[in-house]
Amino acid sequence: MYRYDEFDHAFVSARVEQFRDQVARRLSGELAEDAFKPLRLMNGVYLQLHAYMLRVAIPYGTLNSKQMRMLAHIARKYDRGYGHFTTRQNIQYNWPKLSDTPDILTDLASVEMHAIQTSGNCIRNVTADHFAGAAADEVADPRPYAEILRQWSSLHPEFSFLPRKFKIAVTGAEKDRAAIQVHDIGLHLKKNEAGELGFAVYVGGGQGRTPLIAKKIRDFLPEADLLTYITAIVRVYNLHGRRDNKYKARIKILVHETGVEELTRQVEAEFDQIRDSELKLPEGDIRAIETYFAPPALAARADGWDALARAQKADAAFAAWVRHNVQEHRHPDYAMVTMSLKPIGGTPGDASDAQMDLVADLAETYAFDEIRVSHEQNLILPHVAKGDLYPLYQALEKAGLATANSNLITDMIACPGLDYCALANARSIPVAQAISERFGSQARQEEIGQLKIKISGCINACGHHHVGHIGLLGVEKKGAELYQITLGGSGDENSSIGEIIGRGFEPEKVTDAVETIVDTYLGLRLDPKETFLEAYRRVGPKPFKEALYGNASVEAA
Repeated sequence: MYRYDEFDHAFVSARVEQFRDQVARRLSGELAEDAFKPLRLMNGVYLQLHAYMLRVAIPYGTLNSKQMRMLAHIARKYDRGYGHFTTRQNIQYNWPKLSDTPDILTDLASVEMHAIQTSGNCIRNVTADHFAGAAADEVADPRPYAEILRQWSSLHPEFSFLPRKFKIAVTGAEKDRAAIQVHDIGLHLKKNEAGELGFAVYVGGGQGRTPLIAKKIRDFLPEADLLTYITAIVRVYNLHGRRDNKYKARIKILVHETGVEELTRQVEAEFDQIRDSELKLPEGDIRAIETYFAPPALAARADGWDALARAQKADAAFAAWVRHNVQEHRHPDYAMVTMSLKPIGGTPGDASDAQMDLVADLAETYAFDEIRVSHEQNLILPHVAKGDLYPLYQALEKAGLATANSNLITDMIACPGLDYCALANARSIPVAQAISERFGSQARQEEIGQLKIKISGCINACGHHHVGHIGLLGVEKKGAELYQITLGGSGDENSSIGEIIGRGFEPEKVTDAVETIVDTYLGLRLDPKETFLEAYRRVGPKPFKEALYGNASVEAA
């Protein structure tokens, strides 16, 4: 993983001291909240429903055990003993005191972490495939390019006050595990016919009030032109993006209103003006950054195959965990492990300080000191020998981190919702917990198969409900909470926005509604191999509407 150089250390330390002064002036009354707000947001500090919240950046979702232990320490010392991992591969603390935030940032800086640009109208944390550098289907590791983008975008003088927040995601495999088509810019790392590395470039994706799938504006961009072309895109957006209405300020609206052909013309024209500028990446610089992300030296461990087979035969629960939470590595003797933060009945994405400390220990023992955060709110150990899977599982199981549900119905994404967020209209966490408990049986989950439920407590869509196979949106109607259901969304390489299925459901009825949808799917699928999404795309919404509403009105909530 990337290690800070002298500039990085000085840069982050200076920002901490600058913010310490800003906090002191706010607490003394010298700075009013209106003046302080943009300053704290650029340092990841939100004012939520009950307290301040601090969002810490985990660039492209990669961290080591020392950093994870620091996250645990912060949870213990400054919060209530836990943190919440997010769909942006970050971690949030929901209860810090404002007066403590400079000390938290100082502690983070000591392990090469920060909270810079985790909020505000700027380029946010660049995200990537959580299996990057390990996946068998990968063309190349996308993280070096994400790091280049991080360095370029941090406090960029031209792009620090954009019309609205701006999010970039990068993937290096045909299977999109980074949801690049629902980002402001999505980059798909690929090779052309000559074997050269470059990117397919997508622009204008996003969720929220106006969910849209990104448009491809370049099928192949040479890697040397990465910063130049991204600069051209953001420059066009910064010039023409709306600033009169924050609900129409994202680049997706600019793409929609301008038209993809005209926007592409403008981007290409700007690119032609600057393509040979100092932003052009020398190959030596790219390869130098790549050396930071060199995979660990993986010794042959052929003995692990027999050990794994024996353990699976002897322990059915372990065998289920391997089926769902263990993925093939590019090295045949190793595997990629998903540590579920979705225990049955738990809060999706939460991890206690003790769990974070344990993950740090296990990463050192079994995974070459490397940990990833997925945009699906789980933790990953990307390099584990197959012979070590069983002792790893036993340690995780004792800590409540071995739920065998990756990509199953209880592996839900959920935002903090009205329990924490001042913007929310409804609660997300209790709904997720109730659904998890209803479908908690391992046998039932396996009968249902792959099914992604995503829950948001408001239209801002932090829970990615628009791209859930089943999406739940909390809305407020006449002073009461309702949950609007969408079906057929997807955030993979075949991205789609879910369709609103009908009027909303009260909190006490939403779990029954989800069960009705699932039972309808089980009754109409062609065979057990046909997933929920495949079945929905084949038959459409009609049978689900009929099962939920009969002949009653299906007017959307």
